[in-house]
This record gives sequence, structure tokens and C-alpha cells, in this order.
Amino acid sequence: MIKKHIPNTITCLNLLSGMIGIYFVLSGEIHYGLYFIVLAAIFDFLDGFVARMLQVHSEIGKQLDSLADLVTFGVLPSFIFFQWILEISEFSYFPFIAFSMGIFSAIRLAKFNVDTRQSDRFIGVPTPANALLIGSIPFLVDRFPDMEIWLVTPVSLAVIAIIMSLLLVAELPLIALKFKSFDFKSNVFRYLTIGVALICIASLGWAGIPITIISYIALSVVEGMIAKNDQKA
Repeated sequence: MIKKHIPNTITCLNLLSGMIGIYFVLSGEIHYGLYFIVLAAIFDFLDGFVARMLQVHSEIGKQLDSLADLVTFGVLPSFIFFQWILEISEFSYFPFIAFSMGIFSAIRLAKFNVDTRQSDRFIGVPTPANALLIGSIPFLVDRFPDMEIWLVTPVSLAVIAIIMSLLLVAELPLIALKFKSFDFKSNVFRYLTIGVALICIASLGWAGIPITIISYIALSVVEGMIAKNDQKA
């Protein structure tokens, strides 16, 4: 049956996007990294959607999806920061710190495949969210040049890479945009996340993505604190 291969073909387009993105980044075009991360994210959504629509789920498809995500959402953002740090650092070894994101993305994806707690929310920052954040930081700096003085330094970029690496595997419950109902009260933080994303991206374009991801993490933390207080009460 041809239809059983359609989702895996789309997943391979995700993987291809990641590899092409790495090529452009290593050619010095770090902004192109985000374009291919976004393209891959579309394919990443479509493969699951098509698999559900055609009812052709498979274990191979699940594993292929994780392997593609590792390249696109783990290795590609690592190379974006690697190339960026390489261009501004005097120390040849310093850029390799960026590869921590690729390593921790692999750990995060492996945990996701076996962690039954992540059916209705994420534990740790999802790899696509991290990739979008990393890939869009160059656009944020272009939009706000004054940030370059303190943000675009080898140490600053290395610190961001390390922090995001740790957040990938942190025991931090985060909002998953999976609606069991559309009731506002039970989904208020999901609606807030979507609202912030629409406002930021509509007003700032690609530069709004880092603010969106940071807001997403912050809203998730607030939601978790409220949920804990409700349980104690």
C-alpha cells in the first residue's frame, strides 16, 4: 500500500530540511537556519496529521520521526550557534559548547519516546521550541541592534546554549497545545500562549519568536505554580 509510506516520506522531508539548513549555516548564512527549521516544523506537523488521517501509524514511523527531529531541531540549532560563536570568538574550542544542545536534544527525544507522562503536557522544553528560539535570535538582534553589545558575545551565546540544553531535559512541566475541550477556564493558559504568539509574531515578525518561546516557558511555570496551590487547597 502506497499510503502507508506517505507519512514517512513527509518525515524524510523534515530531515532533508534540517540537512539543507545545516549546509547554509556552515556556509555562513545563519539566518537561513530558521527558515529551514520552520519548514521542517511544518513537515513535522503534517507527518503526524497525515498518519492519523490515513490511520497508518507504525513503530518505524515513530522512530524515524525522532531521528529526523534530532537533526532538524537538535543538530541544526547547535550549528547555528556554533557558526555564530566561531565568527566572533578568538578561541577555536569555544564554539563547540554549542553542540551541547544537540546532545541534550537526543536525550530529550529519547526520554519523550518512553515517558508516558507527556501525553497531555511536555516535561522539559520541546526540541522544536528550542530550535525556533535559537534560530530566531539573529533576527531579534537585527531588529534591536542595541542588544548586540551584550547578547552577541561568545560567553553570552555559550550561556544561552547551556541553559537551553538543561531546559530540554529539566523536570519542568510545560503547556502542550492539545485541546480536550475549548472551555476557556480549563484552557486559559493555552489561549494566552497562542495570543502572545500571534501578537509577537504579527508585530515583530521572526524577531517575535524568542519572546514567544520565553513567554511560553514563563506561562507554563505560572500555570504549574497555580495548579500546585490548587492541589494543596
